[in-house]
Amino acid sequence: MQDKSFEQIRQESLEQLKGLRPIDDIFMREMFRNNIELTEFTLRTITEIPDLYVTEVHTQYDLHRLVGSRSLRIDVHGKDSENRRYSMEIERSDVRATPYRARYISSATDVEFLNAGDDFTALPVSYVIFITETDIFGEGKLIYRIERMNLTTNKPFNDGEHIIYLNSSYKNENDHSTLAELAHDFLCENPDDMILPLMAESARYFKSDPKGVENMCKSMEDRINAKAVEIALKMIARGKQTLEEIAEDSSLPIDEVKTLAEKNKPVAT
Repeated sequence: MQDKSFEQIRQESLEQLKGLRPIDDIFMREMFRNNIELTEFTLRTITEIPDLYVTEVHTQYDLHRLVGSRSLRIDVHGKDSENRRYSMEIERSDVRATPYRARYISSATDVEFLNAGDDFTALPVSYVIFITETDIFGEGKLIYRIERMNLTTNKPFNDGEHIIYLNSSYKNENDHSTLAELAHDFLCENPDDMILPLMAESARYFKSDPKGVENMCKSMEDRINAKAVEIALKMIARGKQTLEEIAEDSSLPIDEVKTLAEKNKPVAT
């Protein structure tokens, strides 16, 4: 980044890292990246499926079949031995944890994993899980499970779609369940304050282990740079500023701005 040395950027990243919690999406993604054991434990705790065995886990998972539609990138996407699909989203803002967003993620999952010619019964069972920083439903509950119902018969619709909200702000001193402990740990900055060993172990690796800290800092710095590039591209598209002004406003080096401008020239008609 312009006007800052590598050491300055690194020190800023290290300082920010101290305050990150699992409820912060950038930290959560690193904690769960390739970590089948932690993903499996978390999903078992939230879904109450004791024999859930995770076979794949991906972070920042792009759903590729949404051509021409609004794109989706899932914080953590997992698959289990029964081909059930799990989309876990960290949401610190109530605005992004709406029922409509849950509906869209669930629908996009169906499109992603049903192939042309397949019968609709081949649709995988899907779980959309929001881990929220606040109690967006305001009922003081630890977990909210959303299921479709046949209102006439008052029986489950059984379409294989499940939506779950875990309220990390839940407070109940008498609740010592693993689920309550998981919610507690998502809000902890210090791994030593965490209750669950797997959560603490993963968080401690990225806060204390030199290799983990390096990976975390790189992820944070890449994110900052990606945001700067996004800003620069918008300014280039508007065409109202010089490249030097764009470099100053986006904090990107002038050479990088020139390269972006060259690659994103308007196509002559």
